[in-house]
Amino acid sequence: MGLLDGRKRSSSKSNSVEEITDPIEDVEVVIRDITHPQEDISSHREIKSYKEKNPVKRVVGQTKIIAIINQKGGVGKSTTAVNLAAALGELGKQVLLVDLDPQGNSSSGLGIEKSLVDRCIYDVILADCPIEDVIIPDICHGLDVVPATINLAGAEVELVSEMARENRLKDAVGTMRGKYDFILIDCPPSLGLLTVNALVAADKLLIPIQCEFYALEGVTKLLESMKRVKSRLNPTLDIYGVLLTMYDSRTTLSNQVVDEVKGYFGRIVFNTVIPRTVKLSEAPSFGQPITEYDPRGKGAIAYMELAKEVIERG
Repeated sequence: MGLLDGRKRSSSKSNSVEEITDPIEDVEVVIRDITHPQEDISSHREIKSYKEKNPVKRVVGQTKIIAIINQKGGVGKSTTAVNLAAALGELGKQVLLVDLDPQGNSSSGLGIEKSLVDRCIYDVILADCPIEDVIIPDICHGLDVVPATINLAGAEVELVSEMARENRLKDAVGTMRGKYDFILIDCPPSLGLLTVNALVAADKLLIPIQCEFYALEGVTKLLESMKRVKSRLNPTLDIYGVLLTMYDSRTTLSNQVVDEVKGYFGRIVFNTVIPRTVKLSEAPSFGQPITEYDPRGKGAIAYMELAKEVIERG
């Protein structure tokens, strides 16, 4: 009886399998090519020499060198450097962006394939290479770039034994005065010799501060370094403006930070506030500034307004 029941159950299973598998013969199989998104994430820019730069069809004004600086990381420093430079270019200005951060985020954020770069800012500072030989022109409308590669990571140590080590960048960038309206320097998130070079080379400082807890932490140390450089190496150095970044109007904290920063710095805080948006985070992975990646978005509008403020401040 038990064996017979077992056969019935087995037969039942077999029949059920046949019922399930028969319709598979009528299934249409479609083969599609799969495109991996990662392959198309960044569109690399053409790397050409400064001699191939598109001609400038107007008179360039007095050059202003601005270092974008904050010793804290993750405050939107490179994002500001890339997008402010691109926005100024869109408004008809000639801009040179100098990537002084060993991470090279400004370079990769503009679609520059660093493995294809023969020489970078490291060669300018430590190998006496003329800056014109390193500039990659016409990355965007009106925007040229001095890229950074991993070679720059060792520059801090190598500069220690060099003569006139604080003036290396100043001497190089100074040769480009009169050729650009603005020279923006994206500084590393530290107060080492590379940052000191930027402080000596710059006319003014632009300090991005994120609208988050401990926003002003470390700014006091930066201001002390600025005062020391101003008194000994660069008497004209001053703060050009303070920029509030990563602002989220939905949170009480962001609004509190805005009030705190404006209370601390006063009128030098820019009226424009950079919002926290997904598009601003995505744009670097496509090798584009926000003005190209999402020109009608909140991020692009904010950086265009910032560029207008920068031009108005002169």
